[in-house]
Amino acid sequence: MAMSIPCYASFGTKLQDPLNYSNYNGVEKVKSIIKKTVIPSVSSPVESLQKGNWVKLICGASFEDLVDIRNLSLVYTLAGVDCIDCAAEASVVNAVNEGIEAARALVPIRRPWVMISVNDDEDLHFRKAEFDPDDCPWDCMRPCEKVCPANAILQKGGVLAERCYGCGRCLPVCPYDKIRAITYVRDVIATAELLERDDVDALEIHTSGREPSVFRELWTGLGNSTANLKLVAVSFPDLRDSTISAMNAMYSIMESSSIHCVNLWQLDGRPMSGDIGRGATRDAIAFARKLASAGDKPKGFLQLAGGTNIHTVEGLKKERLFQTTTIHEPSRYETIPSTLHSPNALIAGVAFGGYARKIVGRVLSSVQSHHRPARVEDFPEQLLQAIIESLALVGTVKCYNIQKQIT
Repeated sequence: MAMSIPCYASFGTKLQDPLNYSNYNGVEKVKSIIKKTVIPSVSSPVESLQKGNWVKLICGASFEDLVDIRNLSLVYTLAGVDCIDCAAEASVVNAVNEGIEAARALVPIRRPWVMISVNDDEDLHFRKAEFDPDDCPWDCMRPCEKVCPANAILQKGGVLAERCYGCGRCLPVCPYDKIRAITYVRDVIATAELLERDDVDALEIHTSGREPSVFRELWTGLGNSTANLKLVAVSFPDLRDSTISAMNAMYSIMESSSIHCVNLWQLDGRPMSGDIGRGATRDAIAFARKLASAGDKPKGFLQLAGGTNIHTVEGLKKERLFQTTTIHEPSRYETIPSTLHSPNALIAGVAFGGYARKIVGRVLSSVQSHHRPARVEDFPEQLLQAIIESLALVGTVKCYNIQKQIT
């Protein structure tokens, strides 16, 4: 199990220390793979959006384990992601940036954008499970512990709040109905202060899309703090017949106060489910298909999330939506001109969350120490394993040719 530390902990000045590698062969292999595979394919985040090979790592809007966040950010920066999305907490933002700089100290790779996530109202991504372990019957089989994908439930304790990201899988399996979900809304003033930092590049607003008034309240409350952002994303579910009207309403609110940056619509298919299996990605792909062909949607890039995993690009290819600028009708094989009248790809890219954390987390958990925060770069063989796992996922979108580099 990965070690957890309080969310206020930090690696601090340790990033300035000389790296003490015990196995230089592993480190050199990592550098070689990144320089030959990732560096030649790296483009700016905006170019990635336009070409349809944008990749975002979702650390989790409620995930606050700083050790994992720092190491995940290091690994996926080296893998070439365009953006790292994290909780809107200063300590979490610091951990992301520490991971990015540690990666860039290994290989001079371009810096991904750092995004913080907030909500305008109650949202699944902004909740924590909670229960009193003293209330649990002594003979309980603890199914909650078995189903938790974040290792956030201790065998002889309750929920580790910093590791719980709100997936809710523990709630229905408790045989005694002892587990509660505690929801919260990020403070708008604290969010505005974070957005004014020079190491925060983007904002994501999670919304149901059903209440324009609460979206307007949040957007207005942020004031001028959005002025220097590079991107604003809105994450929302499929609202069926109301989807386009909700998008237009939200875009009008943002446009009324002069949005100055790129905007993106995150299509949240099946939230926090990518690690479950192949079928989890179907809802996001269906959502993308629907919006890609809609002619009356507001401007902005479209990006998949919610259930995304190693099978997502395969599904997009079957729908002929992967890195294409035109809509294809599978039944007649006709091409309909893009409603965007633009060379931009119809689908800008994919965000990976639970699945991305799972495949690399298996490696990270093996290097954690109970004595001090573990830096994955201090374990070159494990770093190499983590890089191979991350490249296999990111490479589905970036189209890396990694096989001959890792053999």
